[in-house]
Amino acid sequence: MAASFRAFSIPIICKTTTNNSHPHAFDSLHVRRAAKIADKSAGFTSPHPNFGCVITTAGKVVGEGYLYAQGTKPAEVQAVEAAGELCRGATAYVNMEPGDCHGDHTAVSALVKAGITRVVVGIRHPLQHLRGHAVRALRSEGLQVDVLGEDLKSKIVQEALKLCLIVNAPLIYRAASRVPFSVLKYAMTLDGKIAASSGHASWISSKESRYRVLELRGRSDAIIVGGNTVRKDNPRLTARHGGGHVPIRIVMSQTLNLPEVANLWDISSVPTIVVTQRGARKSFQKFLASKGVEVVEFDILNTRDVMEYFYNRGYLSIFWECGGTLAASAISSGIIHKVFAFVAPKIIGGKNAPTPIGELGMVEMTQALDLIDFSYEQIGPDMLISGFLQPLPDPTPVIPSVNETYAIDPFVTPYESSIIFFYKTWDLYGAFSNFSPHPIQMPDDNGEYQTWPSVEHYYQAHKFVGVNDPIARDCVEDIKSAKSPEEAARMGRTMQRQHPDLVRSDWDTVKIDVMYRALKSKFSIYPHLNSMLLSTAGSVLVEASPHDLFWGGGRDGEGLNYLGRLLMRLRSEFLGESLTSSESSFLAP
Repeated sequence: MAASFRAFSIPIICKTTTNNSHPHAFDSLHVRRAAKIADKSAGFTSPHPNFGCVITTAGKVVGEGYLYAQGTKPAEVQAVEAAGELCRGATAYVNMEPGDCHGDHTAVSALVKAGITRVVVGIRHPLQHLRGHAVRALRSEGLQVDVLGEDLKSKIVQEALKLCLIVNAPLIYRAASRVPFSVLKYAMTLDGKIAASSGHASWISSKESRYRVLELRGRSDAIIVGGNTVRKDNPRLTARHGGGHVPIRIVMSQTLNLPEVANLWDISSVPTIVVTQRGARKSFQKFLASKGVEVVEFDILNTRDVMEYFYNRGYLSIFWECGGTLAASAISSGIIHKVFAFVAPKIIGGKNAPTPIGELGMVEMTQALDLIDFSYEQIGPDMLISGFLQPLPDPTPVIPSVNETYAIDPFVTPYESSIIFFYKTWDLYGAFSNFSPHPIQMPDDNGEYQTWPSVEHYYQAHKFVGVNDPIARDCVEDIKSAKSPEEAARMGRTMQRQHPDLVRSDWDTVKIDVMYRALKSKFSIYPHLNSMLLSTAGSVLVEASPHDLFWGGGRDGEGLNYLGRLLMRLRSEFLGESLTSSESSFLAP
């Protein structure tokens, strides 16, 4: 079987012909369909765990759905709504175990209440706090649950299983290696050059290949380049693929020997982050800050530390479009998981012409790195060769329990007061996020209650509420109708960045109260969220964003953590108790 996804890769091409006489044929077919639709939002939203669900009855598909973005309606709920009464006695196929991390078991409840009697699961969830929970919950409700590779075993099942692994490869690699899934892309001539001896490189690959690159970029949280690429190519690094998601641009430069005039310093459409060595060119750092470019310093700049930082920032996937020196460093550090090499039928020659990969320290061909699950695809006149540098990790490693860990290391104890971190909606306490998919009811200026899709929708729109300008009023309505919290945030931040004059004059004064009122509505409406919040009594809550120094805790705890503070204040109000001393210290500005 050969499976090909763009980016890991697209589209899915299954060369195996389904044998309908095989006992697992229909199960495999529908699980593969779930995997295929799970990937449909790629390029339109930030990378997130990919969920697809297909519901069938009598072998016929009657409903399907996929997760559009974090904080949106689960795939299982969409499929149930599409199938309606036909769910009774039907079978649901999911490419990955439902990830109910919002405290309400939405996906599981939807399947159970709809009357689904059997669920076929592609893979168990790779995140430890979610793995196995939905499978157990469904079985406890009397549903038959079959997991590929466990309850169903055959060659045709293995092919479907592999597809499920590939569609969530970023999540699986990230969970196993604790760095974002990293893809290295380069274009080279037939004789292995990425530019002429003069440095000129436009264009090596064809227009068709360059369009594919735009699609690949759109599947990533961020694109990373080195300083040399900025100096020589002055790239824009925009996706330009027609989707809504535009990845962050990252420049990695040890000395900050960068030009003052560069396309990447224009952040009107998409932010840029520059990572550098601590103390490098402080005057240039101030210049970048004046342009709105974020600068992150490292004591010693290296690719692994940078990727660990962006892992903590919540990134799932990074796209590397750097030169040979930085590419070699990334490969040597073990952080590159997949390679896309576009080979053009051209020869440029040149003893000093650059090559895609710099020095790796290998002296014998037996040391060469072999690609795994590689594939070939002709794109226009070019050949795309892609494959993994590292095998797909086992998504179900055995993790010792707290008691088992305590037996080995008595300094690890479950009885110490804790700090609870939350950030992405798929985290253990993801329901605390302002991006969680919980609509709220809030009064307008006339006292009439309006429904907002999420706390983030309400917060972003209220930057412009009350401003006497038609653009501001239209922006409020556009944000309110945004398809996801992510899109609401993108609209609000972009408008604030491009038209700061349209932001209400008292925003800095009222934004904390706006967020608090929205959070209070959310945790008052949903009893299960209220219970989850109260269950953290005695723990300090920290929004773990390393880059948001106002709402988050910051990289080294330097952030103000206002979101965590507001949740602790809200928890205390619900409990009717005064704050503990540890909580009070975190609440103090």
